[in-house]
Amino acid sequence: MRPLKAFINQASLQHNLATVKQLAPHSKIMSVVKANGYGHGLINVARGLNESDGFAVLTLNEAIDLREHGFEQDILLLEGAFEAYEISIAAKMHFNLVVHNLHQLQMIEKLKLNRPLDIHFKINTGMNRLGFNPQEAKEILKTLQNKSHFKSITLMTHFATADEPRGVDWQLSVFDDIAKPFNFSRSVANSASIVNFKKTHLDWVRPGIMLYGASPIMGHKSSTLNIKPVMQLKSKIIAIQNLSKNDSVGYGESFKAKKDMRIAVVACGYADGYPRHAPTGTPVYVEGKKTSTVGRVSMDMLYIDITDIPHASISSDVELWGEHVPVDDVAEKSGTVGYELLCAISASKRVPIEIVHG
Repeated sequence: MRPLKAFINQASLQHNLATVKQLAPHSKIMSVVKANGYGHGLINVARGLNESDGFAVLTLNEAIDLREHGFEQDILLLEGAFEAYEISIAAKMHFNLVVHNLHQLQMIEKLKLNRPLDIHFKINTGMNRLGFNPQEAKEILKTLQNKSHFKSITLMTHFATADEPRGVDWQLSVFDDIAKPFNFSRSVANSASIVNFKKTHLDWVRPGIMLYGASPIMGHKSSTLNIKPVMQLKSKIIAIQNLSKNDSVGYGESFKAKKDMRIAVVACGYADGYPRHAPTGTPVYVEGKKTSTVGRVSMDMLYIDITDIPHASISSDVELWGEHVPVDDVAEKSGTVGYELLCAISASKRVPIEIVHG
């Protein structure tokens, strides 16, 4: 069997959730588990985050999967319903729906539902992705207050620059102006604003990437935020090549040895979710030492420098990210973010996942 595997540590999930609770002790926690739990496995993650007050997903199938596995928390569909039949299922199975445009409201109001819905009314405060325009939001909310279709309304928005110098004030002021006349619950804080801006915690917080042990703030190491890596991506050395000076390795001769070198071939490539654009020098961990990749990542293999690791041999373990190599370090070297790398593992469908509990 190919040696590549992702190990998911449920104790780390529980630790990271506890960190969120410490940061936002007066807020309910809506843990974001979309994208198959950010690549970690939806049900695996939900079990580790079972102390959450709710779960946020993208698709109806994800929501149904959680219910069928016995999770009774609030479950929120982050993009709401795409078709009318989804609204009926949401009402029947007690899912919460984001409503972010008039079309969705009209679909709801045309239906005869077996129970009223809990909705999250999304306001576009400047990200310009989803949500009602501020100019129309107040008037629409006034019309919804007494409609029988809705059991509860939570106001929400999403921050574009919570992890950047501009911060959140420019959006929060818009949101507060709309929310002020209404006695609705409020939900605005993503991972970065949970860490950076206590004033955003409000009734609900929506942690995502920080639950999985990656930093939500560029330039800040996850270890400084009291969060632990949840996924350890590991493989093994499957071959060793001895290069002479000026020899190359991999496609395109993108790497040429400047001296005699010992190079290991590792069973992991871009078809597994490892970034193809990871350059020479991307960190890895072998036999108790950090080293780095060399050459261009192939579909099924990559290459690492073991010149100064004499004990490295065929079948030696290689950590590609996890406890010793933060996924953020691999992402930064590759010009991307930890989110993409973690989700890519699930998307590849080639990497077996194993659950560990400590």
